[in-house]
Amino acid sequence: MEADNIRNNIIDKLLTISNKEYLSALYQLVQNSSIDNDIVKLSKEQILMLELSEDDIKNGRILTQEQLDKNDLKWLEGL
Repeated sequence: MEADNIRNNIIDKLLTISNKEYLSALYQLVQNSSIDNDIVKLSKEQILMLELSEDDIKNGRILTQEQLDKNDLKWLEGL
């Protein structure tokens, strides 16, 4: 598996974690690693996602964490 695929899979899984302590431990692990000098090359898709995110922020298409949590609960109730 290529590094980009592994990285993207990790990111996908991180987005599903809500446990603050677990995320803090992962953050410390990454923060203490020796990859600070590595340059990360973004894919075209990642650059596009960042550009779309910036456009959303500029145009006020954002939700608060509280709004996201309510939407998630509503979605979960519908399952």
